Amino acid sequence: MKITPEHDERMAKMTFASVYPHYVTKVERKGRTKVELHQVIEWLTGFDNEKIKELIDENATFETFFQRAKLNNNAHLITGVICGYRIEEIENPITKQVRYLDKLVDELAKGKKMEKILRCA
Repeated sequence: MKITPEHDERMAKMTFASVYPHYVTKVERKGRTKVELHQVIEWLTGFDNEKIKELIDENATFETFFQRAKLNNNAHLITGVICGYRIEEIENPITKQVRYLDKLVDELAKGKKMEKILRCA
């Protein structure tokens, strides 16, 4: 699929707080935990539980969320298709980072081992 500038803008302006409950529901429905979700978020962004809560409370946009993040050096290893978009082909950095997070949450919900999700091997 082709990503438009409008799509990139919509992704940047979406709030983490509006999406976070969907992440929790998705992983818990598949038998994973909020603790595991936070582990995945921390691996990607460097945000601990306190920082995640702070970003939710302040209603931070994904643009702000990822500007404050210290992206994991291995984030570039997150590849594949999510929501119809091939991650490796996404040019806009914020959109790519949101899709990184979506892909990790998806892998968690699908039951992948944590070592694989966190690109340890």
